[in-house]
Amino acid sequence: MKKQLLLALALMMGFSPVKAQDEKKEEGFQFTTIKEIPITAVRDQHRSSTCWAHSGIALMEAEALRIKGVDVDLSEMYVVSHSMMDRAEKYVRLHGNASWAPGGKCGDVLYCLEHYGFVRQEDMPGNRYGGTLPNHTELDLVATGYVKALAKSDISKLSPVWKEGLQGIYDAYLGKCPEKVNGMTPQEYAKSLGLEADNYITLTSFTHHPFYEPFALEIEDNWRGCPYYNLPIDELMEVMQYAIDKGYTFQWSADVSEQGFTRDGIAVCPDAEKAVELSGSDMAHWLGMSASNRRNELTSKPMPEIEVTQEMRQEAFDNWETGDDHGLLIFGKAKDQNGKEYFMGKNSWGDSGKYHGIWYVSETFAKYKTMNIVLHKDALPKNIAKKLGVK
Repeated sequence: MKKQLLLALALMMGFSPVKAQDEKKEEGFQFTTIKEIPITAVRDQHRSSTCWAHSGIALMEAEALRIKGVDVDLSEMYVVSHSMMDRAEKYVRLHGNASWAPGGKCGDVLYCLEHYGFVRQEDMPGNRYGGTLPNHTELDLVATGYVKALAKSDISKLSPVWKEGLQGIYDAYLGKCPEKVNGMTPQEYAKSLGLEADNYITLTSFTHHPFYEPFALEIEDNWRGCPYYNLPIDELMEVMQYAIDKGYTFQWSADVSEQGFTRDGIAVCPDAEKAVELSGSDMAHWLGMSASNRRNELTSKPMPEIEVTQEMRQEAFDNWETGDDHGLLIFGKAKDQNGKEYFMGKNSWGDSGKYHGIWYVSETFAKYKTMNIVLHKDALPKNIAKKLGVK
């Protein structure tokens, strides 16, 4: 009886226990969009190491929207087929003393744009083995076995048809690369979307090469040796902010092995010591938590983040803590309930995470773990373009 009276009194005063429970559930990250640039739908790379193709194509699709107002679904597997054939030729030419893996960079997408053009998803769905999503487990095994057997062999002369054999493997799994799109060559079709490779530039930030000069970043997936223009990290962050403010998306490659990059749409670099202070717990209790529980606690809501320096970035790159793990398309900015800003990224893991395929990347995470970005040259602030000699 007493409980019923208390409940009745609470309802009369406008208090709802159910509402209170709902509000408690919303104590985590709460985002408000600041700027959002139109993009195409979220795709799903599924069981394939093709984030580089998905994020690069996502940039090209967003650019077609920006330049021509065309909402197009371009074929990632067209890019994959051409890129892996090029990579195999280099690997075999060097007798296996090069990188061979299904990963890649957005530079491969730009190379494809320039030399092979693009086709639509409907022209080359890239899936002849059943199902609706990419699954390259078997393809990668077969192609790797073929290429490495040749590259590491002791035969004295290669036959003139070895590339046809490998192309046959990719054609069997992904389908043949179309030669025409609506009566146009793939190069002509890409140009009809307003896409030209010379209009795009790749930027990075490391101190083992001079700033404001291009260099081939020493990572396995940059097997083509594509040039990366080198900026101080504060200027790279300035470019990222400026691009979004001016309505340009950019492809973002980063290390996502950090505990602050979650499967639920969050990428942050929490300061564990400050988090302990705010939680009111002692360090012994905090350190006694399992790694999984500690990660969940640090990424459950906005926390203080670490202070990032150029030296920290370089050290993490040099000691292999920062690698080239994943690629997204950055297309907007948002702020959390405390006013801290985040980049909004379109992922290629389908309708996953709390935000249905969208990730919120804190400025701190981007400053620390960005490997490189790719964007239209017009998205550069004029003072930075001048320093780079880009016109």
